[in-house]
Amino acid sequence: QVQLVESGGGLVQAGGSLRLSCAASGRTVSTYNMGWFRQAPGKEREFVGAISWSGGRTYYADSLKGRSTISRDNAKNTVYLQMNSLEPEDTAVYYCAASSKYEYFSGRTGLYDYWGQGTQVTVSS
Repeated sequence: QVQLVESGGGLVQAGGSLRLSCAASGRTVSTYNMGWFRQAPGKEREFVGAISWSGGRTYYADSLKGRSTISRDNAKNTVYLQMNSLEPEDTAVYYCAASSKYEYFSGRTGLYDYWGQGTQVTVSS
């Protein structure tokens, strides 16, 4: 079992930045590919991006491409999502998830084995 806990969310003005963290406990996540998702009120959960188990490959959805960076520190069992130039449309609950599947980068939620509880990000205009 892997437990994931997101942190770093909050209220930020448009144009600001946030760095979200996803801390894992239980089994090490160093062998899992990790993804970030978000869900706004009344909308489906949306893929934000993902990083391979080694950190060597990253993938980003168009919504945050160029404005975000995903990284990981396997020694700390932690994955990060750095978001810049935030817009009110980025307001959502952000989730991290762990996947043992090869096609994790497709962003399909069914490919992810473990999920965190989410952290709220609110961007004011």
